[in-house]
Amino acid sequence: MKAGVVGANGYSGAELVRLLLNHPQVQLEMLIAHSAAGTEIQSIYPHLGGAISQTLETFDADELAARTDVVFFATPAGVSRNLLLECLKRGLICIDLSGDFRLKNPNDYAEWYQKEPADETLLHDAVYGLAEINKKQIENASFIANPGCYPTAALLGLAPVLKSGIIDLQSIIIDGKSGVSGSGKKAIIGNLFSEINESVRAYKLGTHQHTPEIEQTIAAISGELTAVTFTAHLIPMTRGLMCTIYAQLRQGFSTRELLAHYETFYARSPFVRIRPMGTWPATKEVLGSNFCDIGLNVDGRTRRLTIVSVIDNVVKGAAGQAIQNLNLIKGWDEQTGLVFTPIYP
Repeated sequence: MKAGVVGANGYSGAELVRLLLNHPQVQLEMLIAHSAAGTEIQSIYPHLGGAISQTLETFDADELAARTDVVFFATPAGVSRNLLLECLKRGLICIDLSGDFRLKNPNDYAEWYQKEPADETLLHDAVYGLAEINKKQIENASFIANPGCYPTAALLGLAPVLKSGIIDLQSIIIDGKSGVSGSGKKAIIGNLFSEINESVRAYKLGTHQHTPEIEQTIAAISGELTAVTFTAHLIPMTRGLMCTIYAQLRQGFSTRELLAHYETFYARSPFVRIRPMGTWPATKEVLGSNFCDIGLNVDGRTRRLTIVSVIDNVVKGAAGQAIQNLNLIKGWDEQTGLVFTPIYP
């Protein structure tokens, strides 16, 4: 199968290139980056030297249709909504890593992203690509809206207790922390070394664009509408994302009982690893991998559940999950091209 990557000059695009180079069923055919067209990818990312020497091209839907079977859109918000339809019209599988097609209500997109939304019909055609939750839908899809990084970690952490209805939805609080690569490659003063080093900063309080995505999916899993408290923090590291999630239990459960529930829920999800009782994951333990590691604890005094969920924001939170979705669409083993251990130390 031949693939194209639109936005190959960004961090998620470069990670798609790295991972797809090792996928036995995929051949990288086109790398597209309008602002860097005519430049060899290895001149932007020297770590790809010797592995690939393709030149970045401009977007041309007819050219993509002639040369590729699947197109990954690793573009900033507001870009793919104008390009992706042309690829769908030409029968290409489309996997969008941006936020342009995640929210089903176009008014939500306009409010939270402060951009013009995509056509409402397209929004409803897109299948939300949280692989562990929407596997059956993904297997029959050709148009995927890849989840955001924070929603991936938060929703995988919450899904087992959402499905069983054992937490009070109104009590959910999500404390998210991400490495600086999560904001992309664009030059931003707040991401400079001297600004971010030896500091932790909360940002977009009450306005983060991943909030409605989390709420929308909580409703889809639980069958109930709710509003959550979500706060994102920028921490001084390149990769990694942790969500520490708090929720009130509706009835008494022990940590051991809930761990067993999580193990059962994710028994057929090879990329979700549940930590043994009394241990909780760290971001370094999933670095460079497509794993989501989850640990939890029940405070018997307060009947409050604490969930710790960690991912690599560029892999499971972006490129790796996109490839996982392609594997499901094509009927390949879900782990194809993604079987590698995290980088440690």
